[in-house]
Amino acid sequence: MTDNLELEKTLWQAADKLRNNMDAAEYKHVVLGLIFLKYISDAFDTKVPYFIDEIGVDWENEKYVEEIKDICKSSNSEDEATAFYVPPPARWKWLQGRAKLPTIGKDIDDAMDAIEKDNPTLKGVLPKDYARPALDKQRLGELIDLIGSITLSKGKEGKGKDVLGFVFEYFLGQFADAEGKKGGQFYTPQSIVKILVDMLAPEPEKRVYDGACGSGGMFVQSERFIEMHEHRKGKISIFGQESNPTTYKLAKMNLAIRGIDAKIELGDTLMNDKFPELKVDYVIANPPFNVSDYNINKAETHKWKYGIPPDGNANYAWLQHFISKLAPYGTAGIVLANGSMSSETATEGQIRKELIENDLVDCMVSLPSQLFYNTQIPACLWFLARDKGKNKKWRARQNEILFIDARELGTMISRKQKELSEKDIAKISDTYHNWRASADTGTNEYKDMAGFCKSATIEDVRKNNYILTPGRYIDFKEVAEDGIAFDEKMTTLTQTLKEQMQKAYELDEAIKLNLAKIGYVL
Repeated sequence: MTDNLELEKTLWQAADKLRNNMDAAEYKHVVLGLIFLKYISDAFDTKVPYFIDEIGVDWENEKYVEEIKDICKSSNSEDEATAFYVPPPARWKWLQGRAKLPTIGKDIDDAMDAIEKDNPTLKGVLPKDYARPALDKQRLGELIDLIGSITLSKGKEGKGKDVLGFVFEYFLGQFADAEGKKGGQFYTPQSIVKILVDMLAPEPEKRVYDGACGSGGMFVQSERFIEMHEHRKGKISIFGQESNPTTYKLAKMNLAIRGIDAKIELGDTLMNDKFPELKVDYVIANPPFNVSDYNINKAETHKWKYGIPPDGNANYAWLQHFISKLAPYGTAGIVLANGSMSSETATEGQIRKELIENDLVDCMVSLPSQLFYNTQIPACLWFLARDKGKNKKWRARQNEILFIDARELGTMISRKQKELSEKDIAKISDTYHNWRASADTGTNEYKDMAGFCKSATIEDVRKNNYILTPGRYIDFKEVAEDGIAFDEKMTTLTQTLKEQMQKAYELDEAIKLNLAKIGYVL
């Protein structure tokens, strides 16, 4: 993403100017829908050489539509995503040529309808409200020209989808920031996604699940992780569910623009699980924190074997739901509110005890504050493992839990938000990997670090009443002595305090004097 950052920033600044007085939540769909339309049109264009090879120069003849669709569905190289069929009135060049016409809004709506008609997997996904009178058509035309300016490489190996994918993802984050609290409902900050994915380190040919998938960022980062480390597309099997219809559409577009094939379902995960029989290798999720208004399907008794979660908080419903999805060697990384590590409300303490005694908890991480768009609630990461001993890739670590306190990490990137740097993420994930490492490999470099990490036993956790807050277990970091004698230090501090108190007195007197001048006496 770094290489494209200036392009993304420039595009965002220009697009945001065109927003005028439109609410960010509404404008988001206008912009992201157009970026997606540009992507599928460009992806279709990269297939043209194949159309010519297979059909000839007359490939645009209507009688070849079905053949063209078949070519679009196929992949012609390991690195190339399949394309959607884009009918002539939906192709970007045609639409951009009409950008200055007053009918451009209807033209785009018609294009979206045509694309959904010819591509069943996109049915009901694309935004189709561009013709509404409230949407300024001049600004819409300018936005089309702006998105049309994104430079793409051409040919059979065209990588334009990568540029547009990064732009789409960057815009998701910017809209989340602009929407504030509501933004967190569809977008998890990238540094949080990266740390989850880096710690779990998903492998190719595996299954990944997120039952609160938002706009699909966990899946995008999982594929990217595999691509970076395996030097090829991951080909992981992706399963997700999202309860918000609008966010569900964003997820479908976000994954499609990255060329990621995924099974994403719409529905209330805890009440109506769309994948009841699914077992996966990895769960990566950021469910909403502390939800009080929720229901569970109590008929799914296998999910609630560790206890029925309380009515007023869904945290332990989510934990048990995700555990139920893990295959025999499956692992999970889940973001939850800090309170989940110590809460004794209703059945929560007992459920947490059961999870610990069944040796499902692998690692707990306390995160810095101010990482999220939508809440200032301190957060933590739960890492769960179905089997901590039989998987030969990792050392046997039954009855052990790793605790990491990352609260001191992170850098402020704005007045209200902090971000974990690549160095921070590496420090946390390397600590976890070193702790898990197989003794056979000779790479077990883990050591407890005062103020940061501690490998504790379940017996230690029992003594702490099953509280999982890392600070309970990690040794205090000693503060380095500065070499100044106590008496000397106290003399300096008291002198400084005396001077500050004198200044405060002088300010108070000055305020009283100024008030008296205008007729007010304290």
